[in-house]
Amino acid sequence: MSLVGAIAYVILAPLAGVLLAGTDRIISARMQGRVGPPVLQPLYDVLKLLSKRSIVVNHFQNYYIMCFLLFVAMTGALFFAGGDLLLVIFALTVASIFLAIAAYSPNSPYSNVGAERELLQMMAYEPMLLITALGMYLVTGSFQVGNILAGPRLICQYLPGILLGFLFVLTIKLRKSPFDLSTSHHGHQELVKGLTTEMSGPSLAAVEIAHWYENILLLGFVYLFFAALHPAVAVVATLVVYSIEIVIDNASARLTWKFAIKSAWIAAGVLGATNLLVVYYQFREVLP
Repeated sequence: MSLVGAIAYVILAPLAGVLLAGTDRIISARMQGRVGPPVLQPLYDVLKLLSKRSIVVNHFQNYYIMCFLLFVAMTGALFFAGGDLLLVIFALTVASIFLAIAAYSPNSPYSNVGAERELLQMMAYEPMLLITALGMYLVTGSFQVGNILAGPRLICQYLPGILLGFLFVLTIKLRKSPFDLSTSHHGHQELVKGLTTEMSGPSLAAVEIAHWYENILLLGFVYLFFAALHPAVAVVATLVVYSIEIVIDNASARLTWKFAIKSAWIAAGVLGATNLLVVYYQFREVLP
């Protein structure tokens, strides 16, 4: 079953990512009084990028981009195979570092500033991701995704603070307003496209495909909070969370990187750490 989950993710995650991205565009357009593109428009865009000639400043950029795509796909495969949650978080961090290095490789001020902001965003959301993994361990007694899914306890019932903190940093990780600092899927930045400014053709298509993989992986984290419910109910709850992120994206103006870091760390300290202490004292008798 672990192998089936990994293979299913590698094959099906891009398809699900296309549908999510297309739905995101349609909802965003309707909120802005527009009709919006067809739901498969992200796929059409990527196919068009793949048909273009590859133009890069240096060949190292392509190497780092492919490492980013490979690590994101491997991280998601590990998650859906029921692997170690801490290892998943660390591998996802490595993937983000490869993307930042790819943006640093060309000598472009827009790309370099985007890479710097990507690293700042990582500093903002990483503490909350680790607190999330620790909280799930305290509730289920395991870091293994498979054991967390099989656990009888409804995680969101015991970790409401950590859930809220995770949803806060999820906005950063999904690169949505008000925290779309390093790059954005909408053309409303003074940084043009941030860290993807110097990426084009197949290399930019690889980044988009990696984002499809990454979005499904992040929604998998959300699913864990509701896994004890009926699978259909848990999926609906996960999609509702993503819909809320879309609404926030279109209803918020972008904030500064300083506010992003401060607010994310405050959320991790107040919501995450407090909830972690409460759960620890609640389950300390049964911890292995």
